[in-house]
Amino acid sequence: MIANSELILNPDGSVYHLNLLPEHIADTFLFVGDQNRVEKITRYFDHIEFSTQKREFKAQTGTYKGKRITVLSTGIGPDNIDIVLNELDALVNVDLKTRTVKSELKKLKIIRVGTSGALQPDIAVNSFVVSRFAVGTDNMLRSYVLNDQILEDLSDHFVQHTAWDLQKGKPYAVSCSDELLSWFDNPKFKKGITATAGGFYGPQGREVRLTPADKSINEKLQGFGYDAIPMTNLEMETAAIYGLSALFGHEALSLNAIIANRANGTFSENPEEAIENLIQEVLAVLAKQ
Repeated sequence: MIANSELILNPDGSVYHLNLLPEHIADTFLFVGDQNRVEKITRYFDHIEFSTQKREFKAQTGTYKGKRITVLSTGIGPDNIDIVLNELDALVNVDLKTRTVKSELKKLKIIRVGTSGALQPDIAVNSFVVSRFAVGTDNMLRSYVLNDQILEDLSDHFVQHTAWDLQKGKPYAVSCSDELLSWFDNPKFKKGITATAGGFYGPQGREVRLTPADKSINEKLQGFGYDAIPMTNLEMETAAIYGLSALFGHEALSLNAIIANRANGTFSENPEEAIENLIQEVLAVLAKQ
């Protein structure tokens, strides 16, 4: 039995942070970072059956062309992903009344619809990247007992290439879901490796008033590749989503609209249009599944 202190529930029995009950969610999720982006997706739904928000976590469940989908805002960073994935898994794989793990486990399909900055000069702003692999430099996943879902060979290559300071913890690497990747196997989505940082400024090599410990981190990331796949972009959620999904047994894929190019120092003149185009692409694919 899972103790009250370990899995906290609200008075109505919903999970503590997400404010959701099992009947509120679909088996297919679209993750967005920004709570305001939830309705940018669900405005295309045929019907919205449920909506809730607590803190930065906003959820709406409805149907799009007959397919039931939950759109959920995660907020920013790996720490929020830790909350979201643990509570979603509890909703489908723990009996919340008896506080016991179910004998038959359910597998969720999770697609991140996000934004990111490109690391390669030839990746245009407003284009799309799909994360074949993700490397987390944030260390959140190292709080768990890991298994063979973690790609230690890729992690080791990354450490060697970047001369990574292991006092900051060893980065972890995870693959996306092959099934979900096959849904987006078209030229509009460039396959790459995504680096996930634990912060926006110093962890991504940005310097305002404080000096990053590694001022050349972006150049090192730009030069990294694995299995003939380049490291394409840098953001704050993908590796955490891939890592926890793999440990729990869920399917996960991260799609990014590129709104900045760190190598060129450029930013999209219309980032909202880029995100809207990505949303349209994702919904078109989901309608066929």
